[in-house]
Amino acid sequence: MSARLRRRAERRAGLIAQAEAQRDALARGVDRWRGPLALADRGIDALRSIGRHPGWVLGGVVLLAAVRPRRAGRWARWLWTAWQIGRRLAGR
Repeated sequence: MSARLRRRAERRAGLIAQAEAQRDALARGVDRWRGPLALADRGIDALRSIGRHPGWVLGGVVLLAAVRPRRAGRWARWLWTAWQIGRRLAGR
């Protein structure tokens, strides 16, 4: 094997080892975010579900108003704001 081919093979082996080390480091970094990202996914799924069934939100507000009238106004404003933010994020 010529010196040039040997240098290329050594460089290739070094790059492969470097890539493996980078993949391992990335995997360790991603593991830390797995839980928070799963929670965010569940939140997005909940917002999509609410978007598909807005009547349930209205029913919940009506039920809340019947059970606790004072808090109903605050909850209604919060839900309305959350609804609007969800729609904007969904691009509607």
